[in-house]
Amino acid sequence: MKVTRRRFVQGSAAAGAALAGRKFLFGDLESVVARAANPASSRQLPLVEDFIPTTCWVGKQDCGMMARRIDGRVVKFEGHPDNPRNAGTLCPKGEAQIVSIYDPNRVKTPLVRSNAKGASGEWREASWAEALALVAERVNEVRARNPKMVLWQKGRSKAEKLYDDAFVNAIGSSKLGHGAYCSDAGYRAMEYTIGVHGVQNPDMRSTNYLLAWGWNITNAGGNKFCWITWPQQLVAARDRGMKVVHIDPRLRSAGPFADTWLPIKPGTDLALALALCQQLIEFGYLDRPYLTKHTNAPHLVGTDGLFLRLPVGIDEAGAEVTAEAVWDPATGAPVPAGSIGDPALEGTFEYQGASYSTAFDLFKAHVADSTPEWAAEITGLQATDIRNVARDFGDNAMIGSTTVVDGVEIPYRPVAIMSYHMAQQELGFQALRAMTMVAMLVGAVGAVGGLMIDNTWSIYKNYEPFANLAVNDPPYDFTLKNSKYFPINTGFPGMVAKVMADPERYGVEEIPEVAIVHMTNPVVAYPDRRVIMEGYDKFKFVAVISPWLSETADYYADVVLPAATIEKYEGPISASDGYTDATTLRIPPMEPLFESKGEIDIYLDLCEAMGTLYGEGGYLEWVNKGLKLEGEFALPLDKKPTVREIFDLWAKTQGVEGVSYFEENGVLVKGPIAATKRYGYAVDPPFAGALHRLYGESLLLAQRAMQDKGAEEIYWQDYTAFPTWRQLTFEKSPPEYDLTLISYHQIEHKQTRTAFMPLLAELSPGSRVDLNPSTAKARAIEHGDEVWVESQNAITGETRRIRTQAAITSSIRPDTVGMPHHFGGWTHPGNEGQGSSPNEIFYTGEGYMCQTADQTFHVKVRVYPAGEES
Repeated sequence: MKVTRRRFVQGSAAAGAALAGRKFLFGDLESVVARAANPASSRQLPLVEDFIPTTCWVGKQDCGMMARRIDGRVVKFEGHPDNPRNAGTLCPKGEAQIVSIYDPNRVKTPLVRSNAKGASGEWREASWAEALALVAERVNEVRARNPKMVLWQKGRSKAEKLYDDAFVNAIGSSKLGHGAYCSDAGYRAMEYTIGVHGVQNPDMRSTNYLLAWGWNITNAGGNKFCWITWPQQLVAARDRGMKVVHIDPRLRSAGPFADTWLPIKPGTDLALALALCQQLIEFGYLDRPYLTKHTNAPHLVGTDGLFLRLPVGIDEAGAEVTAEAVWDPATGAPVPAGSIGDPALEGTFEYQGASYSTAFDLFKAHVADSTPEWAAEITGLQATDIRNVARDFGDNAMIGSTTVVDGVEIPYRPVAIMSYHMAQQELGFQALRAMTMVAMLVGAVGAVGGLMIDNTWSIYKNYEPFANLAVNDPPYDFTLKNSKYFPINTGFPGMVAKVMADPERYGVEEIPEVAIVHMTNPVVAYPDRRVIMEGYDKFKFVAVISPWLSETADYYADVVLPAATIEKYEGPISASDGYTDATTLRIPPMEPLFESKGEIDIYLDLCEAMGTLYGEGGYLEWVNKGLKLEGEFALPLDKKPTVREIFDLWAKTQGVEGVSYFEENGVLVKGPIAATKRYGYAVDPPFAGALHRLYGESLLLAQRAMQDKGAEEIYWQDYTAFPTWRQLTFEKSPPEYDLTLISYHQIEHKQTRTAFMPLLAELSPGSRVDLNPSTAKARAIEHGDEVWVESQNAITGETRRIRTQAAITSSIRPDTVGMPHHFGGWTHPGNEGQGSSPNEIFYTGEGYMCQTADQTFHVKVRVYPAGEES
């Protein structure tokens, strides 16, 4: 597929600005770096130009790149033409990251703190040997007592098998990710409902009608990918006629790529999804074969809310084995689910003196009152628009149709949803369940043109455990896993911080003492800085691995270990675009600058210093397991390898000559993903054997267990069998806080780690708050005015405020304001003058998180001119 950059930037001013700026930046940088590399020889000998294949280091999706070098120094990055994921293109971040390599503000040597923590750091330089020995000593002290009291906390992880798995397993530590701030409420909803690991995306080559639900179309990524892949596929889909309904409080990101804008009130997506379900049922848009064969919709539920179960045998221990029951219309009796081909989908039946209804019948009753008029009052949308979208979705689903892909006949349902970050809202888990039910009703899940969740269809490890949610008694671990607070628990750094500040409140006896912070910056990048800092105050020792002195390191690190940027081996990394099976590695285009090291080198050295590198159970054995290095390709457990040697052995397991293949070619394209792997219907067995959960019995059982163990309502209220609307907590703030603040992503930036890069800072120079013209006028605010944005916590009554500039735009709801979240840093000189982050005025914890321990990004605020001090 050829999609020119010019074609896409018609709808993306940011990308256009990047094209203009790149000539200025890279034209100068090429000559400067070439001269600096060897000024004497450059006057006497011809310069040597070459290209090294590698991958983007800054972004989420690791786009393929060609590093142009002059005399061994990188002077420019270009898109790798053979990488399916970006097809020779780069976004502004991809081109601008060259500055990060040569940034004079990188941490150049290991640093050891020389002043007390909790204030801006004072440092002395240390050798790698000293720094590693210090970290190893402090980690081993805690490991000797309880290795789980060592916390490995990550942000970006580009070699999961070697970081998240091998290192954590080798030292026995706990681990904590950043997914609770990203989209993990959606991941948990999909794992629970469908069984697949991902959120929601269309089958872009075949989808004809797309609900872009909170998808920041031209300024962010989406499920699985960062930015380039989805927009390229979107442009092609639009060219062939795909219709797009943009459901979002903001229009700006959709531009000309949407046919309809539904400016929904923040946080009310669940109500809209329930109304769409109600309308699809009312209009009769139902894929009955899918619902009866592949979901628990026909399963019989008693008046107690539990499934009817029938005995089907005895297990090896002599215990009775039961199966959920469905109603057999032929015999007029219940039978085990799966034993007949056409059970009753609707109806209420009597059996042994008790009444049982099908789960689908209960769902119909549950959504019966969720009319478009009801939803319009909640969402701020027009009832006619809701009704029209439901009818269009049902019409375009083409229920009953099939198509042939790779010689396989598969149901064809060309309607889908794209959602990702929007899952991080108070009702996010249940909202995503309800949105999935919209697709389930028409049979679009896993169909050609329908709702996709991952590039291939396989059952994730959480699916089975979610059928029986554990709700244990205290004491709990510090993540509150399997607790009365979070039977489904993503692992939430904000909640961990609250637990560390007050463990007794949550029934926790031990909190971590040591943290190894891997490429994340919680103090700035995570909401509720006060809570995060209160948690970090409790660590006795912190080691930070980062190319720069992050704000977290500045205040809390005892040791900073300088990581390389792109100049390292890292992977393996998928290069799939969703249709092509491809793999790549990050290849170092030059040696690490200063005294920095790649993270894998750091972990090899650190494990050696800790005594956890060699032998059985050591890091090397875990690397073998993670990369599936067996037999002649296995790493010896008594010899320290180089990182290149590790990837050389791995590359040979992929059927190529070794790592040299990637050093020369950059990407291994294996071919198209077969329909029998991509589409749920075509997998053997269909949907990999998972039964899709319309009815969530285990959620209801968890709720009852939480109540029995004394959990407060704020924790258990959303553990309901069907997604259920309720008033949002933040809406309980006083009426003077009459605006809802949302945050959003800009394509120029990636979290907070790019704001100081000069080209990107020029394209997007700082913070702002977007206001509708009517909102601004009512407050006597002009474009560019300095204003206060003040938030209020509806639970505690606390208020916070930040100062920023007003940006007036008609592309946002009048009752909503928005801010980009990339700013607020202070340690890098490039952050100076960029302003504040909305993370400073968001809250975390009770009322401001989802039932799955995931952060929300909604809060009530008031906005007023900076001259008004109250």
